[in-house]
Amino acid sequence: MGRKSSTITLSFEDRAYLETQTKARTIQAQTVARARILLLKADGYSIEAIADKVDMNRKSVMLCINKFNEGGIENALFDAPGRGRNAEITDDEKAWIISIACQKPVDLGYSAEVWTRALLTKHINKFAEEAGNTRLSTISQSKVRTILEEADIKPNKIKYYCENRDPDFDQKMHNVLLVYKQLSLQFDENGELLPFGDDDQIIHVLSYDEKPGIQAIATTSDDLLPDDNHSTISRDYEYKRLGTISLLTGIDLQTGEAIPLVKESHNSNDYIEFLKLLDNKYPKEDKIRLVLDNLKVHSSVETRKYLATVPGRFEFVFTPKHGSWLNLVEGFFSKMTRQMLKGIRVKTKDELVERIYKYFEEANEEPVVYHWKYKLDEIDPNEEVQVETLPLEKSS
Repeated sequence: MGRKSSTITLSFEDRAYLETQTKARTIQAQTVARARILLLKADGYSIEAIADKVDMNRKSVMLCINKFNEGGIENALFDAPGRGRNAEITDDEKAWIISIACQKPVDLGYSAEVWTRALLTKHINKFAEEAGNTRLSTISQSKVRTILEEADIKPNKIKYYCENRDPDFDQKMHNVLLVYKQLSLQFDENGELLPFGDDDQIIHVLSYDEKPGIQAIATTSDDLLPDDNHSTISRDYEYKRLGTISLLTGIDLQTGEAIPLVKESHNSNDYIEFLKLLDNKYPKEDKIRLVLDNLKVHSSVETRKYLATVPGRFEFVFTPKHGSWLNLVEGFFSKMTRQMLKGIRVKTKDELVERIYKYFEEANEEPVVYHWKYKLDEIDPNEEVQVETLPLEKSS
C-alpha cells in the first residue's frame, strides 16, 4: 500500500512570497526551482513527484526541504556564505529598509498616511534594484517585519504627544500647581475642609471648562433588554441625530460640588451666563477663583465688559496652552462620559439636557473632592498665586 506524503506548512505570506519568486526574471534559476519545491511540498507532493516536476534529483529536493525545516524560507532558497549567493541581508540593506519605513507613504506618492506591511514590502520590492539593493526586490513581508522588529520600528502605528507651544508653559503650570498646593492645606489629615477664620478672605476655587458637541442620538427602534436568550441589551445599528448641546461646568475644589449649565452653544454670552450663575451662588463679599484654559471667549470683549461690572469679584488662573490635563474638571468629564454619556440614546434633545442635569444632581448627592498630587512636593505654598481679575484679550 502507498504511504501518504508528508507536507510542510506555509503561511499565507510565505506562500505569496514563494509564488513571487517563481515568477521573477531577475533571480537565479536555482532559486526559482527551490521556491517551486517548497510550494509543491506544501501541497502534499512526494519527493519523487517534485523531483520529476522541477527536473532535479531526489537528493537536491530533500536537501532543500531539510534546509527549510532547519532555518525557514531564506535558508532554503539561498546558499550560505562561501557557497554562492549570500542569504544574509547586509546592514546597509537593513538601513535602507528602515529609512523607507521611517518616511510617510503619502510623502512617497501613496494615499496612505501610515505603512501597512504589504504596502511597505511592495514599495521595497519595486524600488530595491533602482536603489542598488537587488537582493531586496524579492524580500518577503515576514522578513521585513523581522528587520523592523529588531530595530524597534513600528511604522504602522501613531503615538500621540502634546507639542509645547507655550513659551511660558513651565511658569503657568507652576502657578496652577501652586493653587492646588494651597488648596491641599485647607484640608485636615482626614480630608475634611478646615473652617475659614473670621478674618480670612474667603476664596472659592473652581476648576472650569466646557464640553461642546455632546450629541443627542435617537434609536430607530426600541432596545431589546437582556433575557434568557440574550445576555446584553440589543440595539438596532441605525440611529438618528437630533443635534448637539454644550455643557459648561465648574467643580468647586473645596466642596466637590459640580455646577452645570447646558446651552446650545459655548460662546461669550454663554460663558458670561455661567459667571453670573456663580456670582449669584456665592456670598458677595467672597472672591471666586477659576482655573481655566485659554479659550478666546474667556477673555473676549464681551466677557471683559461684564467683568468690569463686578470688579474684584472674579480671579482667573489660566492653564498653559495644550495644558488642559492640568485642569481637574477634565477628570469629572471623563467620569461622566464613562458613567452616563457612553451609549446614551434619547427621544429628544430636551431629554438629553434633562438627563445631564439629573446626572449632576446624582453626583452632588455624594460630592467627590478632587485633589491634585503630581509635583506638589516641589511647590512652596508660601508663594503668591498670579491671578488676573480682568484678563487681557488672548488668542485661543
